[in-house]
Amino acid sequence: MRTNIAPSDKKAPFKRSLLLLSMLIAVNGCQQTPPPHASQKPEATAAVTLKNPSQLQLEQLMSEIWQHRQRNEPIGASYNGDYRYNHLLPDLSPQALALYDQQLKAYRSELQQIERAELSNKDIINLDILLRQINDRIDRYHYHAQQTPLTAESGFHASMAFLPSVMPFKKAQDFEDYIRRLEALPRYFEQNIYWMKQGIEAGNTLPKAVLSGYEQGISSFIVDDAKQSLFYKPVSGEAPVGIDAAQYTQIQQRVERAISEKVIPAYQGYFDFMVKQYIPSARDTIGVADTPNGTEYYANRAKYYTTTDMTPEQIHQLGLKEVKRIRGEMSQIIKSLNFDGSFADFVAFLRTDPQFYAKTPEALLKQAAYIAKQMDAKLPSLFKTLPRQPYGVAPVPDHLAPKYTTGRYVGSSRDDQPGYYWVNTYSLDKRPLYVLEALTLHEAVPGHHLQNALNREMTDVPPHRQYSYISAFGEGWGLYSEYLGLEAGFYQDPYSDFGRLTYEMWRACRLVVDTGMHVMGWSRDKAIDFLASNTALSTHNVRTEIDRYITWPGQALSYKMGELTIKRLRKEAETALKENFDLRQFHDEVLKNGSVPLNVLEQQIRAYIESTLAQKSQ
Repeated sequence: MRTNIAPSDKKAPFKRSLLLLSMLIAVNGCQQTPPPHASQKPEATAAVTLKNPSQLQLEQLMSEIWQHRQRNEPIGASYNGDYRYNHLLPDLSPQALALYDQQLKAYRSELQQIERAELSNKDIINLDILLRQINDRIDRYHYHAQQTPLTAESGFHASMAFLPSVMPFKKAQDFEDYIRRLEALPRYFEQNIYWMKQGIEAGNTLPKAVLSGYEQGISSFIVDDAKQSLFYKPVSGEAPVGIDAAQYTQIQQRVERAISEKVIPAYQGYFDFMVKQYIPSARDTIGVADTPNGTEYYANRAKYYTTTDMTPEQIHQLGLKEVKRIRGEMSQIIKSLNFDGSFADFVAFLRTDPQFYAKTPEALLKQAAYIAKQMDAKLPSLFKTLPRQPYGVAPVPDHLAPKYTTGRYVGSSRDDQPGYYWVNTYSLDKRPLYVLEALTLHEAVPGHHLQNALNREMTDVPPHRQYSYISAFGEGWGLYSEYLGLEAGFYQDPYSDFGRLTYEMWRACRLVVDTGMHVMGWSRDKAIDFLASNTALSTHNVRTEIDRYITWPGQALSYKMGELTIKRLRKEAETALKENFDLRQFHDEVLKNGSVPLNVLEQQIRAYIESTLAQKSQ
């Protein structure tokens, strides 16, 4: 095991360089000829690509940091398909978090001292994205994000519900790992509750206004019969091949006992804490600026989620500008329909007329699946490269649905599983059909599923990029995908086109209300009114969305910033390449490097433009 080098050791880069230099000399001096291919002459040798010390140093650090992350973030490791730590839950003790922070700072110091001039453009992207990931973990710890391990729609308790789907259940050891995780649940819950108590003392809690009914999402995990728990699902079927009946019966009994004695009591304890202590002690204000160092924290989150240096004030003004532009397009559709009434009257009509709502959950899901399948057929005309992984359409789980967003994409953790486009079937009169085309194109294809699946299937990038998701890029691509529906022949119905604009307006409004609530003193009611008066979102969705923004500062800024960047870059390419512009190639260029910061996306698209022009001039 390599000894970790503290940032204060100024000789560290020199020591590592000496080590890497010795490795380089060894490679140069001891080149071995690989075994000849069957069709290759014996004297032929393969070319050896030599790497300089900075490249070797970066590769070693990327590998070491990734392995360190898997050990410290075992649930993330399971999601990434690394099952070595499937028996563990994260250690959130003060000592463990402080040690992790210290080690991340040491890694950051070493990464920052690599000679960037000696790296390729690809390696610079690898380095910068790794630094971004490390800085985010350091920043969240510095701003005490561990004191609020929940949002209005989810939290650590709900995340545990994904364990049965991200873990394999093929061998006896898989079940043993699962049981150990279930047995560790009380400790994990207690550690989260410890930090939430610290948050109460510091004035760093979620706002009380967004916690009404929150305990219902916890109580759904508290069942009388352990076999009815979703945690029992992995052992509810037949025994896997290789495990005999007697052994499997014992496994089932142990899982049932772990649920009864560990899991349910942990959820009950969390429920009692939320009802008796947390919710009554939650703050009355809504903006993160009202928490310790909140204004600074919000600026940090805005920079992280947008990958730009724009200030909250600049983002707010951009949002107002976009709202005005989109409102004009929406008014044109209302005018074309010869509707007799105001904008507010038209929105009220959309929200209340039964023709715009499915009668059953199955009808809503079938319509979503039909739209998705229609776009599947259009993909070859828009993309040269498509992922091999399929996706399914499924309802949002019951334990999440009441306070959950209208739809979401959930990627898989294994190549033997599909991704899923989740559609919220709770409260059908709040799920209008006129936005379903836009929602489907965003969450399924050509939006999140296509982009995430291609990202996971990249083979020429390190794992910290293969499993990376940068919100400004991913959500920007999702919103751009809604726009692509126009070119693919969707939104033929004017109400559906109004729904598309409603979704675009929704994301523009986010720039306004998120900055407004968190740093400009907006009230929750003012934000709700602004979103409700400018979109045709149902009032239920408006409230759940505003509560989501309140409890997830800055994330809502990423969508519009990314979409505007992709559209601007496409315009640049169309203008520069003229008749040589190939839409399919442009989309491949946007997606080929995976999820990247917006400035990196700009660099790669401009390089593509220059390369294409150079080829055409020859």
